Amino acid sequence: MWRKLLTICSVVLVLSACSSGPKELPPAKLVKFNPEINLSVSWSRSIGDGQGDLYNRLAPAIDGSIIYAADAEGVVMAMDRFNGKVKWKKKLKLPVSGGVSANNGVVLLGTLKGEVIALDSSTGDVRWKGQVNSEILSAPVTNGNEVVVQTAADTLFGFDIVTGNQLWRYDNYPAILTLRGSSTPVITQDIAVFGLSTGQVVALDVKQGIPLWGQVIAIPKGRSELERMVDIDGKLLVSGSTLYVVTYQGQMAALELTTGRILWQRMASSYTGVGQNAGTAFLSLADGTVQAIDERNSSELWANTQLARRQLSGPATFYNYVAVGDFEGYLHLMSQLDGHFVARRKIDGDGVRVQPLVVDNIMYVYGNGGKLVALTIK
Repeated sequence: MWRKLLTICSVVLVLSACSSGPKELPPAKLVKFNPEINLSVSWSRSIGDGQGDLYNRLAPAIDGSIIYAADAEGVVMAMDRFNGKVKWKKKLKLPVSGGVSANNGVVLLGTLKGEVIALDSSTGDVRWKGQVNSEILSAPVTNGNEVVVQTAADTLFGFDIVTGNQLWRYDNYPAILTLRGSSTPVITQDIAVFGLSTGQVVALDVKQGIPLWGQVIAIPKGRSELERMVDIDGKLLVSGSTLYVVTYQGQMAALELTTGRILWQRMASSYTGVGQNAGTAFLSLADGTVQAIDERNSSELWANTQLARRQLSGPATFYNYVAVGDFEGYLHLMSQLDGHFVARRKIDGDGVRVQPLVVDNIMYVYGNGGKLVALTIK
C-alpha cells in the first residue's frame, strides 16, 4: 500500500501551498511576564546528535536511579539521574528512531531498519536483536516478560524479553497519509494497548497477540488525504483504570483500560499526547494552544493561546505547573490553576520536541540538539 509520512512542519507547508486564503501566520512572539519561580539547572549532558536530521522523537527513560537516553546515530548513555554522572556509554552506530524505554534490567530501542535492540541496563551490552517489517518510530516497551513494538506501518509485535524470540504479530491497515510518528504503546501484565494511524485504539493479549477490544476514537473526514489524517501519535496515558488518548484532527477520549468503553470524548487535535494531574488532563493542541480539561465531565477549565504555532511538545505536570517545550528550545511553565505563565527557560537552540519527563521533584528535558537537562525549582 502506498503510504507517506509527513512531519507536522511539512503538513503546514502543504496546507499553506494548497490554500487560496490568507498566508499562514508565523509562530506567536513570546509575551513578557514576571517570573514567579526559578527553574534551576541541577546538571546537563550532551547526548550526541540528539534527534538528528529526521523528525525523530527520542525521549529519555528512567529506571530506579538511572536515566537512559539515546541519539539518532546510536549513542546510548546511562547516567545517575541525580547528578548526571555517566555510568556507561555505547556507540551502536545504528539509526535509532524509537526509544528509549527502560524496565526490568533492559533498555529498549528501535531503528529505521526495523531492528529491535535490547541492552543490558547495567552494562549497555547488547542482549538480543529482533527484526520487524518497517521502521520503528516509538519506544518498544516491556512488562518484564514480553516486549511489544509498534512499527510505522501499524504492525504490532510481541517478543520474549529473555530470548528476543518473536511471540506474535498483529497486522493492521495503516492510513494512506500520516504524520511521521507513532504513539508509544501501553503495556500491563495482561494487555498491550496501541494507538493507530487510522484513529483507532486496539488492545491485545500481551502473551498471544489476540485482540481483546478495539475502539474508534476519530473518524477521518474531508475530501483530501491531508484533511482525513487522524493519527494517534502522542504517548498514551494511563491513570488508574482510565486510558487517555488524543488524535490529530479528531478527538480526545477517556476510556476504560480493560474494556475500551468510552467514558467521555471531546473535539481536539494533537500529535503530542496527554498530561494529567489531580483530576485535570492537559493537552498541547496542534495550533499551539495549551488546554486544561476537567476529567469528570470533559469540560474546558482554561486555555492558553499565547504559544500559538510554536510546535509544542507534549505537556508534563511538575509541582503545580504544566511544562511544554517549543520549536525554539524554550521550556514554558504555566500554572495548573489558570494557565498563566510562571517561568521560562531556554534549553536547546535546536528546539524541544519531546514531552519533558518528571520523576519525583526533578524535570528532565531533552532538546532536539542532544542537550539533556535536569531542572528543579529553587
